[in-house]
Amino acid sequence: MAAASAVSVLLVAAERNRWHRLPSLLLPPRTWVWRQRTMKYTTTTGRNITKVLIANRGEIACRVMRTARKLGVQSVAVYSEADRNSMHVDMADEAYSIGPAPSQQSYLSMEKIIQVAKTSAAQAIHPGYGFLSENMEFAELCKQEGIIFIGPPPSAIRDMGIKSTSKSIMAAAGVPVVEGYHGEDQSDQCLKEHAGRIGYPVMIKAVRGGGGKGMRIVRSEQEFQEQLESARREAKKSFNDDAVLIEKFVDTPRHVEVQVFGDHHGNAVYLFERDCSVQRRHQKIIEEAPAPGIKPEVRKKLGEAAVRAAKAVNYVGAGTVEFIMDSKHNFYFMEMNTRLQVEHPVTEMITGTDLIAAGEKIPLSQEEITLQGHAFEARIYAEDPSNNFMPGAGPLVHLSTPRADPSTRIETGVRQGDEVSVHYDPMIAKLVVWAADRQAALTKLRYSLRQYNIIGLHTNIDFLLNLSGHPEFEAGNVHTDFIPQHHKELLLSRKAAAKESLCQAALGLILKEKAMTDAFTLQAHDQFSPFSSSSGRRLNISYTRNMTLKDGKNNVAIAVTYNHDGSYSMQIEDKTFQVLGDLYSEEDCTYLKCSVNGVASKAKLIILENTIYLFSKEGSIEIDIPVPKYLSSVSSEGTQGGPLAPMTGTIEKVFVKAGDKVKAGDSLMVMIAMKMEHTIKAPKDGTIKKVFYREGAQANRHTPLVEFEEEESDKRESE
Repeated sequence: MAAASAVSVLLVAAERNRWHRLPSLLLPPRTWVWRQRTMKYTTTTGRNITKVLIANRGEIACRVMRTARKLGVQSVAVYSEADRNSMHVDMADEAYSIGPAPSQQSYLSMEKIIQVAKTSAAQAIHPGYGFLSENMEFAELCKQEGIIFIGPPPSAIRDMGIKSTSKSIMAAAGVPVVEGYHGEDQSDQCLKEHAGRIGYPVMIKAVRGGGGKGMRIVRSEQEFQEQLESARREAKKSFNDDAVLIEKFVDTPRHVEVQVFGDHHGNAVYLFERDCSVQRRHQKIIEEAPAPGIKPEVRKKLGEAAVRAAKAVNYVGAGTVEFIMDSKHNFYFMEMNTRLQVEHPVTEMITGTDLIAAGEKIPLSQEEITLQGHAFEARIYAEDPSNNFMPGAGPLVHLSTPRADPSTRIETGVRQGDEVSVHYDPMIAKLVVWAADRQAALTKLRYSLRQYNIIGLHTNIDFLLNLSGHPEFEAGNVHTDFIPQHHKELLLSRKAAAKESLCQAALGLILKEKAMTDAFTLQAHDQFSPFSSSSGRRLNISYTRNMTLKDGKNNVAIAVTYNHDGSYSMQIEDKTFQVLGDLYSEEDCTYLKCSVNGVASKAKLIILENTIYLFSKEGSIEIDIPVPKYLSSVSSEGTQGGPLAPMTGTIEKVFVKAGDKVKAGDSLMVMIAMKMEHTIKAPKDGTIKKVFYREGAQANRHTPLVEFEEEESDKRESE
C-alpha cells in the first residue's frame, strides 16, 4: 500500500457571488456558492474512503467530523476515560475507549489507535493537530498496516519535523533562515558555547517542537542552564525527545505564516498569509488573515518562498510554513508544521475553501486563488490572564455564544455542563469572524466576544476584548512582544462597579425572587400564603428593604423602596435612583430589561449560587451576595507562607527537601498541567520544614506544596 501512505487534504474551491465594494456597514452578509470538485475521499490508487477514524479530541475532532458528514463519510472517534461524555464522542458514528486520561496512555498510544482502526474497519486516519499529527513513526505505522494517513508522506514529516534538518533543507532551497546551531552534539557545554557565539538573547527550541512546547528565551548566560533543563523536560514530556536547537532571538519580530497545499502530482500553491504575532507563553492567542500592513509584493515573495519550502520536501496536503519578520518586512524561515493548524479557519474565510475535505488533485491554479476580505480568530481559553495566564480546569456551568452565520464561526468541542479537563489543552473554543475589511472584522470580533458568556471558570474573554480594542492593535502594529509591552493597559485592574450597575444587579435579584414566589403560588394554590407575595406592598406606607451586595471585596448597602406603581427607589450612599424593569426569556436565557433614572438597558441575567452575573454590550459585571461567615469556605492561605499549587497538576520535579535553606525566587518544584510546565518559586527566604508531594504525585489546586519553618519574626507577630 505504498501509494496509500498519504492522502491529500483537498482544497475545495468556492465560487463567490460577485459583489461590489460597499461601505463596510452596508455590506450584506457574504454568500458562498460551493462547487465541490469531488464528493468523496480518494487516494492516488483510486481507493475511496467511506469511514475515517479521527485520532484526536475536542474542537478539531468535531471539525473533521462535520466535513466527513458533509462528504457522506462515516466517522470513528477515540476517547480517553476523561472524555467519555465529550462532544466529539457524541458526534461520531462510532466511538471507542483507548485508555486512561493521560495522553501518553490514550491519544498518543499508536498501537491502540491502529487497533481501533482495524476493529472499526476505518480505511483512513485523520490526525487533526497536536498529538500524533506530526509523528513520522505513526505515519509509517499506518502505511505498514495498509491504513491511509490523511496528511503528508512520512519523509516530509521527518524532514520538517526535525528543525535542524528542516533549516538545512530550506537554506538549500533558497528560503531565508535565521542564524543558529542545529547540530548533533547535545551536550550542555556545546549548546552553551554556541549560544555565546550566536550572542544573547537566544531561543532554545525543542527539535521536534511545536505549540510553544519546549521553547525558552534566554537573555543571559547566567540563566542558560536552568532554561535549557526546563526546555528539555517539557520537550521530553510533549514529544518524547529532549533534543534542542539554539537560534538567535529576533527582538519584537512578527510571526507570519503561509498556508500551503500540495498534491501527489507535484503541484503546490499558497493560500496567503496569517499574522499570529500576538502570543502569550509562546502560544498564539489571536490570529488574522491577511497580515496587516503587508504590501502585495511582499505577500507574493512570502507565498513563493513557502511553496519552494513545500516542494523541497514533496509536500502533500495542507501545511503551514512559519516565518519571523522584522520591522522592515525581511522574513526568515522558522519551521514548517506538517499538519493542519489551529488557526486554519481564517484562511478558509478569506479564500472560500475547506481545508479538511479531501481529494486527489488541486483543482485551482495559483492565479485562481483570490483573497477576499479580512478574518480574525480569537482563541477562548480557560485561563486567568491576571495570574500570568495560568490555565484552569472545571465545569462550564453556563455557556452561551454568539449566533453562527456565514461570517461567524464557533469552532468548539464543549457544551454547557462539560468540564475543561486538567489533562489537556485548556482551549474552550475558537471564535472566527469575517468582514469586508480589517476594521469591520475587528468591530464584528468585539461584538461577538461580548456575546460569548461563560460562568464556572476563569477565561480570557475580557482580555481578548481589551486586546482587540487596543489602539496599537487596531492600527495593526503587532509583534510577538505586544502583550508584555502593553501589559498594563491590557490587564486593567478591576474597577468598582458603577452605582447604576449595582441597581441593575439588585433589580435582577428582586425580580428573580418575585418570579420564584409567583411559581410557588401557582404550585401551592394558596394565594393567601405569607410565602405567596414578594411585592413589598404595605397599607398607607411604602416598604423599604435594606440589601447588601458585594462588589469585589467591598460590601455595598442598598436601601430599596418598593413603590406602589411597581417601580423601585434605590439609595446607595447619598444618591437615589429610580429603577424599573422586567425579566423576559429568549433562547433559554433570561434577560433583564431595565431603566435606571430613565436610561434604558438590556442585559443577560444569571444568578448562580451567591453571584449575580450581568452580560451586556457594554461588558460584563459580577456582583456577589454576601454569605454569613459561618457558611463561607475555609481560607486558602498557604502553610507558613508556603506556595500553593496554582492549578491541579502532576509534580514533575522536586528540587528541595526538609532542612534546605532557600532564597525568594529559588525554584522549589516543577508542575505539569494542561501540557505546560510551571516552575514553583519560593515566595520568601527561609528554611523548608516539609515537602508535601513526591515526584509523580498529583496535587490539587490551592493545596500547600511545601511548609516553611516558622521564623523568629513570625513568632513575634503571632504573640
